Amino acid sequence: MSYRLHASLGYHLSLAARVQERRLDDGLRALGLTRTTWCILLAVGNEDLAQPSEIAEFVGIDRTATSRALRAMEADGLISRGAGNGDGRTTAVRPTKLGLRRLAEGTPIAVENNRIMQDRLSPGEREDLMRLLGKLTEGEALLKTF
Repeated sequence: MSYRLHASLGYHLSLAARVQERRLDDGLRALGLTRTTWCILLAVGNEDLAQPSEIAEFVGIDRTATSRALRAMEADGLISRGAGNGDGRTTAVRPTKLGLRRLAEGTPIAVENNRIMQDRLSPGEREDLMRLLGKLTEGEALLKTF
């Protein structure tokens, strides 16, 4: 039995993801952001997530990578970290004014990137694709690949 790479579902899923990711990366780079820092800004700025563990789960990265990214983002002035519940045992992450500005500047880039991909499909195809992708990932542990 032979395996045909270009006939495999995994190959086409990976290729489509790389095309989308590369375009997003190029747009975000002009703002000094990476996909990881962008996703963290979405977590703290749009989703109001403040705990590093919540942010890690939302973004799909492990706690070590999250901590490293948060330190760098704090140094870059994108987020601030402080005591979460007043007793010093938890950390609360909040976007700074600069972080909120980068979130606002990056949103049109992400929206346009999404539009480019969506416009290649009819509304019915988009709905089918979302349903099928959900079916493929249902019950799977969130991948931590960033």
